[in-house]
Amino acid sequence: MAFEWPLRVYIEDTDFGGIVYYVNYLKFMERARTEMLRRCGFSQHELVRDHMLFVVHSVQCRYHKPARLDDELIVHSEIEQAGVASVMFNQQIIRASDRVELCSGQIRVACVDSRSMKPRRWPSGLLTALRQPD
Repeated sequence: MAFEWPLRVYIEDTDFGGIVYYVNYLKFMERARTEMLRRCGFSQHELVRDHMLFVVHSVQCRYHKPARLDDELIVHSEIEQAGVASVMFNQQIIRASDRVELCSGQIRVACVDSRSMKPRRWPSGLLTALRQPD
């Protein structure tokens, strides 16, 4: 499943020069993954109630060009690889006006049991939904 989530850059996302602060790209990617889960019918509240947490295992991020105050952006997310207990997401942040890629990342997200913090299987229904084409 390819998923796109739009957002706008606000003043609190930027540094003094009006350029998006580097760590905020990771926040944008995190929000897009959360919205991707929601689109698949899985809310964070339900997952936590079932003692399931998704934790970032590793991140590889490249910054290509800066996003600026008031830019409209699109966070593109898709699954690169899905295992039993972890999923690798490919994500790109694109400026909506000209479709220029500003930032790209690979984020491995693991599923853990909130009581033991040990790995557990991703819900099969969620993996199936994430693998479906749009």
